[in-house]
Amino acid sequence: MERTLPPLILGIESSCDDTSAAVIRGSQVLSNVVANQALHAEVGGVVPEWASRAHLSKIHPVVQAALDKSGIKASELDAVAYTLGPGLQGSLHVGTSYAKSFAWGLGIPSIPVHHMRAHILAHVLEPGDPPAYPFLCLTVSGGHTQLVKVNAPNDMEVLGQTLDDAAGEAFDKVAKLIGLPYPGGPVVDKLAKQGDPNAFAFSRPRMEGYNWSFSGLKTQVLNFLQREQAKDNQFVASRQDDICASVQAAILDMLMAPLRQAVEDTGITEVAIAGGVSANSGLRARLADAERQHGWTVHIPPMAYCTDNAAMIAAVGWLDVMESRSGTLDAAPSPRLPELTSLASKEET
Repeated sequence: MERTLPPLILGIESSCDDTSAAVIRGSQVLSNVVANQALHAEVGGVVPEWASRAHLSKIHPVVQAALDKSGIKASELDAVAYTLGPGLQGSLHVGTSYAKSFAWGLGIPSIPVHHMRAHILAHVLEPGDPPAYPFLCLTVSGGHTQLVKVNAPNDMEVLGQTLDDAAGEAFDKVAKLIGLPYPGGPVVDKLAKQGDPNAFAFSRPRMEGYNWSFSGLKTQVLNFLQREQAKDNQFVASRQDDICASVQAAILDMLMAPLRQAVEDTGITEVAIAGGVSANSGLRARLADAERQHGWTVHIPPMAYCTDNAAMIAAVGWLDVMESRSGTLDAAPSPRLPELTSLASKEET
């Protein structure tokens, strides 16, 4: 009997410290449950062992909550998609083991998913207007900064990437230097709105091609703060907003330069952003300006799909299932996966 409705996909995401499960039918998100781990804020960063143990306790109730909220029974699912990598090894093991076991018990395919490919393809989910292929995607998170040319869901070319630290990591490290709570990126963004982006000058290093390097900027900020604090021990407290605004302006200038160059070089004006830093209001404003001034068609994901979530994992599962792709039970999680291609194999006909 021919299928009349898109497949029902359960997505499971456990790459870092958020345990998430979602159910989608095609591009329609029926549920998207995310359980955060606030305990890491106490030490100013993610503790891998804590994250793994928290996933163990949360993953089953989170999956059950996603099924309950969607109104879908497990027996109705067509496949289970899960994050195979990149991410924290222990966290990935929890999600991978649970997802493969869940799918095996139901007798349905399990679909391994590349986490960063999922961030990019989150744009296919409702209520967004998916970019037309080919498009350029600036993927920015705490662990990754990449510029990707997306020719098709399973045809992506990395044009450039960070050579050291990710932009999201730079935000968090600077936040820590000035005493802001973890995760610091959203706090820097909030304070930057109240500050002067031209208050302090930081250089914007430019790498060859479409690549980035953020380690030098972090060192600049560290040296600057130490120098100014030596003159006035109340400097950071009194100028926090201006520091945040100036640092954010530097990071955003650095992010936008290769993107503008890539648009000019390729002629592709369909532009998207993805990853946790795509929630940054300053970056969103920069892209809106580029859309008005240069005629770009900009695609910005809803906030719920910026940070780690299982709906984007399920989206990749849906697209792979539609291409008759499936994974195997021996798929091993990996902290590093170089290629932004499908991790599931196409069934031979």
